[in-house]
Amino acid sequence: MTIVAVIPAYNEQSRVAEAVRDALLYVNYAVVVDDCSSDQTSKNALDAGAIVLRHMLNRGQGASLQTGTDYALENLKADIIVHFDADGQMQGSDIQELIKPILDNRADIVLGSRFLGDSIKMPLSRKLVLKLGMLFTLCISGIKLTDTHCGFRALSKKSAKDIVITRDRMAHASEILDLIKVYGLRFVECPVTIKYSPEVLAKGQSSWGALVIVKDMLKSKFLDV
Repeated sequence: MTIVAVIPAYNEQSRVAEAVRDALLYVNYAVVVDDCSSDQTSKNALDAGAIVLRHMLNRGQGASLQTGTDYALENLKADIIVHFDADGQMQGSDIQELIKPILDNRADIVLGSRFLGDSIKMPLSRKLVLKLGMLFTLCISGIKLTDTHCGFRALSKKSAKDIVITRDRMAHASEILDLIKVYGLRFVECPVTIKYSPEVLAKGQSSWGALVIVKDMLKSKFLDV
């Protein structure tokens, strides 16, 4: 089995190398998609052992994940693709459990859940936003989950081919859940650990950004735009 970690990165020169090295302990390849960073993200990822692809324009995390997935399927013949962050929040040691349901043919896609696992130093405001996201996803997509926007997930070759991300930015997480239902993919949740730090929180998705995601998904679902 060829297992590939796809790692979107934007201005992560201080953390991407450690993330790459961590992922490579548990996967065959790490593909970093540098989303037009203005720092040394590409160089540091390459030095750490990653395959590096680079967007010439900043397109967002969703577009980066799709770029990396396309490369992994076509050029590396990936059997399993793991979405992994460049900022050090995710732990490579969780990958083995994350991919196990796919290896056992119990699931096409495995969704990481910090609420089944652990969320270290998560602010209360972030927790409340994520809980509201669970209700939103249940109402809009009809999928009941404990964590709808973790981002740490594993996809079989089949699900990676079926799930074509068209939402370039953060709304891709909701789009993935919609496509799971559209294609009838088997899914399970898996406990993972997500670590928060002031640097990560300062750069991460804000509550206002979450409202923008909701707006984009509603427009896509009901207005077809």
